[in-house]
Amino acid sequence: MNRAALATVLALIWAAITGNFSVPNLIFGGAISLLALWLVRKDVSSPHYFRKARLAGSLALLFFYELSLSASRVALLVLSPNLKDKLKPGIIAFPLTVKSDVQITLLANLITLTPGTLSVDVSEDKKKLYVHALSVPDKQALIDDIAKGFEAKIIEVFE
Repeated sequence: MNRAALATVLALIWAAITGNFSVPNLIFGGAISLLALWLVRKDVSSPHYFRKARLAGSLALLFFYELSLSASRVALLVLSPNLKDKLKPGIIAFPLTVKSDVQITLLANLITLTPGTLSVDVSEDKKKLYVHALSVPDKQALIDDIAKGFEAKIIEVFE
């Protein structure tokens, strides 16, 4: 994708975020896009950039999938007549494979933004992330879901 097409896409994203598709706003978004692309011109021109962008996009898609799945699970759980019987809250110690502060923060935020789960704390040695979940019938299954889902995608994006 050439820079003009990328700047156009970014200007349209700007207009969608601001909720204003007027000509001055599109021109302003285009100018910001061109400036941003000029600032990162060396990074954007490499094929490595597009691979990273594709991996980041797949992480975003995974997040939205997990968001919708978790939201429906929480809604069904809350609307069930015998909530007390189905609710099995718990805190798990998730063993971290990610190492950097950025990766740990991203993982913790993705977990917290997903309905029904909340990142509580990170251990001092940064080897465990403590996660609270509304319903934890199987702790190992929750650990496996996080490891094979969000954590694996984060490792792909940052490698």
